[in-house]
Amino acid sequence: MAIEIKVPTLGESVTEATVGQWFKKAGDAVKADEPLVELETDKVTQEIYAPAAGVLGEIVVKQGETVAIGALLGSLNEGEAAAAAPPPAAAPSAPSKPAAAETAKPAAGSGNGSAGDMPPSPAARKALAEAGLSANDVEGSGRRGQVLKHDVAEAKSAPAQGYSAPATYVAPPAPPAPMPAQSLRVPSSEIDVAREERVRMSRLRQTVARRLKDAQNTAAVLTTFNDVDMSAVMDVRNQYKDLFEKRHGVKLGFMGFFVKACIQALREIPAVNAEIDGQDIIYKNYYHIGVAVGSEKGLVVPVVRDAETMSIAQIEGAITEFGKRARSGQLTIEEMQGGTFTISNGGVYGSLMSTPILNAPQSGILGMHRIEQRPVVLKDGTIAARPMMYLALSYDHRIVDGKEAVTFLVRVKECLEDPHRFVLDL
Repeated sequence: MAIEIKVPTLGESVTEATVGQWFKKAGDAVKADEPLVELETDKVTQEIYAPAAGVLGEIVVKQGETVAIGALLGSLNEGEAAAAAPPPAAAPSAPSKPAAAETAKPAAGSGNGSAGDMPPSPAARKALAEAGLSANDVEGSGRRGQVLKHDVAEAKSAPAQGYSAPATYVAPPAPPAPMPAQSLRVPSSEIDVAREERVRMSRLRQTVARRLKDAQNTAAVLTTFNDVDMSAVMDVRNQYKDLFEKRHGVKLGFMGFFVKACIQALREIPAVNAEIDGQDIIYKNYYHIGVAVGSEKGLVVPVVRDAETMSIAQIEGAITEFGKRARSGQLTIEEMQGGTFTISNGGVYGSLMSTPILNAPQSGILGMHRIEQRPVVLKDGTIAARPMMYLALSYDHRIVDGKEAVTFLVRVKECLEDPHRFVLDL
């Protein structure tokens, strides 16, 4: 019996998707619950699984094509897996004991890596090819044992096991002969097309581009800056990080402090936590803090909901889990909706200063940057090297006045330079 494979409902406001890749070809045998196709929406990537065992029939929509919710993707011929499988080979004669032992060795080693049902991710396949590895050489950390890009990197950096033959010296290739000067003048029509590559933007990237441009076109975006001495936070972290991790099972980072500091400032300056709806201003008396996370497919912003009710340990745990799931493509649409304020940490990539763009319809976003030792004049007039970070607040000037924006950033600075304010709720 043929079963239709259709695009499921992918979440509120999502009306279409792009076929990322098919994991199977027409005629391939399929197990129940095995992933068949990957769909990319403007928010998340979702896999469609086989409803039953059988053989994949016709593929109606090819990779890169856009489909609407409910559209037909292909068909599955239920119960034909056995007929599609190749006949079993004749049983070989029993090997001698030494041969059987040798055969057992590679058989034991082949149980490693991507023995699960998931094929490697596209980025992982490229990394495997560049490293000269196969999927069986790498242990996958993704869903259903899928090999991800960082799994390949870890496998490359891991020390080799057992004996390996000494490296053989290979002479470097001879340098190419110099190109005659006249040959450099090549008409543009004859330029080697291999020097360029045209790749269709993913739906996530298209949506990010559209929303960022809409934010610039709609909001009156300004950015104000300040710097913060991170000495106090770093001292607390260095003193208690081991005990914190032992007690709570999560590492003590900086994001928990920043989320708490922003909530303190948002309570005092509610306009930064508000949004414009037509001719109305909606003030939010709750604090859903979006935390920008980088992934292979682009920037995503999962939301820590009701962060004002959470401890620093709970906030750090939530952010750590979001990061893991973002890298494995397991975030849901609901987890990236409803934020009231966003924090973006460009410092993890080495950024010294930036002007973050609003995550519409929010009215404010805080940009964190790298920490570096800089000379600072202290209150007693002496000069000392201190770990300093530039902070940037981009805000919608239609709703947030300059005085409010500056005050907000000063309050964040004060909380971070004196973490006792968290305890005393000051």
